[in-house]
Amino acid sequence: MPAPADAGAEARACGLRIGLTGGIGSGKSTVARVLVEAGALLVDTDAIARALTRPGGAAIEPIRVAFGAQMIASDGAMDRARMRALAFAEPAAKRQLEGILHPLIGAQALAAAGTAPPGQAVVFDVPLLAESRHWRERVDRILVVDCSEATQLERVAARPGWTREAAARVVAQQAPRETRRTIADAVIHNDGLSMAELATASRLALRWWLGTPPP
Repeated sequence: MPAPADAGAEARACGLRIGLTGGIGSGKSTVARVLVEAGALLVDTDAIARALTRPGGAAIEPIRVAFGAQMIASDGAMDRARMRALAFAEPAAKRQLEGILHPLIGAQALAAAGTAPPGQAVVFDVPLLAESRHWRERVDRILVVDCSEATQLERVAARPGWTREAAARVVAQQAPRETRRTIADAVIHNDGLSMAELATASRLALRWWLGTPPP
C-alpha cells in the first residue's frame, strides 16, 4: 500500500514539517515531548507501528501470511520477542517486515499530520529516518538528537528488562551516528546535558525554524 502521490503536499499544508530522529538512548523522546509542549503536533511512528501490530491491527494478517502463524501471539498481536529475534538474525526477514510496516506507517502518519490546523508545526518522530529516503522527502527540516555510543549503552542498559549486550545489538542495527548527522539541519548533542539544557536546545531549534525570536 504505497503512500499517495500527493502525500508531500498534504503534509506541507499543515505547516513546517520536522523529522525528528536519533539512536536508541539518545534522548529523542524527551525532545519530542518538549516540542509538543512548545506547540507542535507530534506524530509518533513507533506508536503507529505498535497499533498496527496489536490484535486486529492492519499489519497482523500480512505478517501472518509472510511469516506464519507462529509470529502471532495467543492474544492476536505480533509476537514481538520472536519477531525481534528473527529480524536480528536474518536481514532478509527484517527487510520483509519493513516492507509490510513502512507503507502502512507512512500512510497513517500523513493522515495524522493532516489533523493539524493550518500553520501548526508537525514533528514526525521517526527512529529510522536516516535509513528512509521516503521520510527525508516528506519533511522540511531534520532534527537529530545525538550522543556517544557509550552514553546510549549506559542509558538503555538502565531500562527495565534491558542488558548492555541487548542495547549494543540494537545500536549496531541502527544507522551510524555519522549518517544521521549528515542528513541533519540541526543536531542536539545530548552528552552531559541536563534535562533543562536539553529542553532549551529543543525549543531554540523550533524557534529558529519558525522564525520566532527567543524570549
